[in-house]
Amino acid sequence: MSVDAATVRRIAHLARIAVKESEVSHLQGELNAMLAFVEQLSEVNVEGVEPMTSVMPMEMKKRPDVVNDGEIADDIVRNAPETQGHFFLVPKVVE
Repeated sequence: MSVDAATVRRIAHLARIAVKESEVSHLQGELNAMLAFVEQLSEVNVEGVEPMTSVMPMEMKKRPDVVNDGEIADDIVRNAPETQGHFFLVPKVVE
C-alpha cells in the first residue's frame, strides 16, 4: 500500500496537525516506510506462537473477589451537598 500526498494531507487534517506543504513529501515517505514495515511483519510465520504481554513470563496479581463497601463510604459522601445513609441525593430530572 502506498500513501499519496492527498492522503498525507487528509491524515494531518483528521489528526488536527498543521502540516506545511514543504513537509508533505517527507511525511509521505515516512508513512510509506511504516506501512512497508507492517507489510513485512505480516509475512512472519507465527504459527504455534502463544500471545504474550511481556518477554518475561508473568502472572497477573489477583485479589480475592469479595464484595464490600470499600470501608471508605463516609469519606466518599462527606463533601456531598445532600446524602442519605451512604448514598448521594440528587434532584429528580425525569418527570
